[in-house]
Amino acid sequence: MSENYSNNKTCVVIGASHAGVNFAFALRKEGWQGKIILFDKDPTLPYHRPPLSKAYLTSKDAIEKNVLKSQESYEKDNIILQLGTEVSSINRLKKTIVLHDGTTQSYDKLVLATGARPIIPSILGIEEASNLFPLRTAGDVENIRNSLAKSQHKRVVIIGGGYIGLEAAASLKKLGATVTILEREDRILARVTTPEMSTFFEDLHSNNGVEIHTNKNVISIKTSEGLNTIICEDNSTFKSDMIIVGVGIKVNIELARDAGLDINNGVSVDSTTQTNDENIYAIGDCTFHYNTHYDRFVRLESVQNAVDQAKVAAAAICGKNATYDAIPWFWSDQYDVKLQMVGLSTGHNKVCVRKEESENTKFSIWYFKDNTLLAVDAINNAKAYVLGTKFIKNQKRIDTSKLVDPFVDFKPANLVVES
Repeated sequence: MSENYSNNKTCVVIGASHAGVNFAFALRKEGWQGKIILFDKDPTLPYHRPPLSKAYLTSKDAIEKNVLKSQESYEKDNIILQLGTEVSSINRLKKTIVLHDGTTQSYDKLVLATGARPIIPSILGIEEASNLFPLRTAGDVENIRNSLAKSQHKRVVIIGGGYIGLEAAASLKKLGATVTILEREDRILARVTTPEMSTFFEDLHSNNGVEIHTNKNVISIKTSEGLNTIICEDNSTFKSDMIIVGVGIKVNIELARDAGLDINNGVSVDSTTQTNDENIYAIGDCTFHYNTHYDRFVRLESVQNAVDQAKVAAAAICGKNATYDAIPWFWSDQYDVKLQMVGLSTGHNKVCVRKEESENTKFSIWYFKDNTLLAVDAINNAKAYVLGTKFIKNQKRIDTSKLVDPFVDFKPANLVVES
């Protein structure tokens, strides 16, 4: 891109969370001279989302202590924030977006960072339930905090035993709540990890006073005088003052779909995050993108993916040669346990568990497809996470017999099989 190419150009970004905000600052850093306008329907200055179910929920901090960038940073980089503003549609022919109040904004480049929203399941009586919240936004956390503070019995039922539900449970226990988790599958985390890891987290929560019930499909909720009675398919019932719903997310693809962009489990993008419209890019949770390492298309819900794609999109829009090629990683904090995950375990046909001799809460689970390492889940074990990342990235073959032996020194020289 020539130095003055973007002087009179406008880049519009829809969505001001991790992907959108990081993109805006990266675009300015890459040399974009024109306008950058960020739209988001959330009225709050853009904030970090991972702490919402963890440290932020248990603190008394205002959201201002958890922001991605200060107000002054946006002003310094001449990035215009249009918060509390919903975008209704995209007109690709005119290269404009239409806002909820009917006004329009033109663009030269448009970036979709629309993310996802929590699923509220179709449960009979859910709309009348007392103090029922998802956990996705700062507003949700404020509602949960305020409701818990006013609650006499502090009885919370969490519908869904995924990572958000478990993190919320750990945080609410810290705040003095009585917590029950209802999971529809036969184990918590059933869709994302091994039975060994599910058992570990079930034991962890049980030991910290959280009740976990599996094979519980909630079919209705009856509410009377602020008390919820949650009724499951097997006729079991649970009472609560508050309900938190953590059953998954729905990708925000409506704007892209209605504009005629290619959709496939998210907004389809190429290795530069460009959609099938040369002037529109998409980044973050909403994208269905190709991962070169795993040789398949994926959609990821992670901050790492959002930030990496933001940088690629910014460079690509400024005419630089940039492509997305990253090994996914994730994390979860519950009580005094840190889970670090790297890679994608889908398609594995062999699982190896390494338990460190010194500590019973320090172990790692390694996922293989034949002899190829796909992913690693590490509990309180940063070394396993780091080594796993290197092995996956460099496609190293591992001697699994030595990997699972706690008496074999945990270092590459002892684990890697030289080809």
